[in-house]
Amino acid sequence: VSLKMKVCVLVLGLSLVLTVCVARSPYQAVLQHSRIRGRQQGPNVCAMQQLKGTNKKYFTNCKQWYHRKVCGKPTMITYECCPGYEKIPGEKGCPAALPLVNIYNTLGVVGASTTQMYSERAQLKEEIEGPGSFTFFAPSNEAWAALPTEILDALVSNVNIELLNALHYHMVSRRLTSEELRHGSSFASMYQDFHVHIHHYSNGIVTVNCARLIKPDQHATNGIVHVVDRVITAVSNNVHMLIDVDDDLETLRTAMAAAGLTTMLETDGQYTIFAPTNDAFEKIPQETLNRILGDPVALRDLLNYHILNHMQCAESIVSGTPMETLQGTVLEVGCDGDQMTLNGKAIVTKKDQLGTNGVIHYINELLIPDSAKVLLELAEDSSVATATKLFVEAGLSSHLTGSEALTMLTPLDDAFKGSDTTMTPDLRKLMTNHILKEQLSSKSLYHGQELETLGGLKLRVFVYRNNLCIENACIAAHDKMGRYASMFTVDKVLTPPMGTVMDVLKADDRFSLLVGAVQTSGMTELLNQQGALTFFAPTNDAFNALPRAELNQLMRNRQELSAVLRYHLGEGLLVKAGVGRGRCSLVFQRNYTVYVNKVPVADADLMATNGVVHAVNSMIRPLRKSSSPFRSTGRDFHCTELFLQCFHEVTSHIVCIEFQCLHEVTSSA
Repeated sequence: VSLKMKVCVLVLGLSLVLTVCVARSPYQAVLQHSRIRGRQQGPNVCAMQQLKGTNKKYFTNCKQWYHRKVCGKPTMITYECCPGYEKIPGEKGCPAALPLVNIYNTLGVVGASTTQMYSERAQLKEEIEGPGSFTFFAPSNEAWAALPTEILDALVSNVNIELLNALHYHMVSRRLTSEELRHGSSFASMYQDFHVHIHHYSNGIVTVNCARLIKPDQHATNGIVHVVDRVITAVSNNVHMLIDVDDDLETLRTAMAAAGLTTMLETDGQYTIFAPTNDAFEKIPQETLNRILGDPVALRDLLNYHILNHMQCAESIVSGTPMETLQGTVLEVGCDGDQMTLNGKAIVTKKDQLGTNGVIHYINELLIPDSAKVLLELAEDSSVATATKLFVEAGLSSHLTGSEALTMLTPLDDAFKGSDTTMTPDLRKLMTNHILKEQLSSKSLYHGQELETLGGLKLRVFVYRNNLCIENACIAAHDKMGRYASMFTVDKVLTPPMGTVMDVLKADDRFSLLVGAVQTSGMTELLNQQGALTFFAPTNDAFNALPRAELNQLMRNRQELSAVLRYHLGEGLLVKAGVGRGRCSLVFQRNYTVYVNKVPVADADLMATNGVVHAVNSMIRPLRKSSSPFRSTGRDFHCTELFLQCFHEVTSHIVCIEFQCLHEVTSSA
């Protein structure tokens, strides 16, 4: 018996778990979460998020519960009886089930007394008191109060027939619980079988004709009541017809026809159209607008960027959400209080104009996707104002506004800090070499690839674990793919290689002693030959820091001098951005300074055709294997990982670069 009891308990427990875990509708999921959050207040209590200063309430999901915000506005937690329950004086929570009464009486209990009053006036009372099975999407008292006076007067003054028709449109002649109100479904109403359109969103919000269900599942003896936040009207036209008859959308209508999108908007579907008004088109510079309107590819991209392939009612949005457009890129659809936003901007002027195959939201600003822009327009929308000005001043505007297949390497504004940006022939040549002769995607670049510039130079691609670089300039943002050309935002002004490693050293007075040492040691040919070298090049200060006797001895011993210099030289080209942050190593970055064997690099990324030079003001010496680059002076530091990346010298020796997990530590050499 004992064993049987245990088995029964186990089976009962499993059934409860399965009941809880069974797939539920999104609304039921947030309702359950609200019940869990409210259970400390007593049985059948739901926690609600109420927007401060308003009567708007939402059943909470986990994210909203912790953020305490809806549409960016603060909320407060309120508690009320979950649907179908009521309080009993002196008892905790909501222990009593609401008595089942007919729909007419239920309206008075659930905050829809105005609907109840109009039902009586329209002679609907007898129908919803009597036998049958109905679903009533009942407007709340506030919903009726929000109707414009002239519309309400027209409804109630026309021998009640208009009012009866309006109320019948809110009814379906069958019982539909929230579980049965599935996303994208529609049901014939009791007004001439015009359909009501249901959307059941993943965040738990359910709408009918874009009106939000604020009190769903109020059961009655002859059906069910769902209280909604607005009065809904019959929908008979598709979205194309709505656009076709609105003079404010005349330019959009013409553009849609030119792009061949009219047929799509006439067919069955679930579209959301962010419809630019005539004023929105007029805000665009005429030259830009004419170019796009005259280019079928750009025009289609532009219009498809305003269309979602699903229906998104304004009331379904409680926070910014990325949504894919028909053009293929993403819009962030969000809200700020009661305003709907696109990409963070409150440009929606009219919401929820419903058609049979979608919804239209009017916007007062045209959204131009990157794929419809020329290079200059791509640059104007980014944080690269200095580079953009220099490209124009360098006489490159025709390339930036034309239809050539190009890629522009555009340094961030910070890259020019401390630099003289007065236009000179050399600067003009430099800016020309920031434009590549083909349209590229950074995803297609590979290590060792050579790219030709408009100035005729060949630039090299370097792929590192943490960066993708073209010479010394590394990609700092996502690509912008324009109509004909691409823009790569880079972190530095490009320094194209102008000679070999030896040429770089000879051209810089800081390396005059090193040049002599290289010649003495017989390494000149090595630094001139083809290859990919990284030279941590000692400056004159590094040589002068050596004790005089040691320096003299070193300069007299060609073999020893060669060994010392070769210890500073590695095979493989490593630019500054290729050195990782967040790890430390014998070559690593800390606070944007590169260190090698504890020696800071004074000047990085002097690019050469056969390598790169990094200037150091101290001689680099081998570290003992057991030593670490820095010892923390502020706190103990323990590494969880140890990597060895070996950097082959051009001799048979190996310099090991030891990687450790050095984070923000206070260090001393």
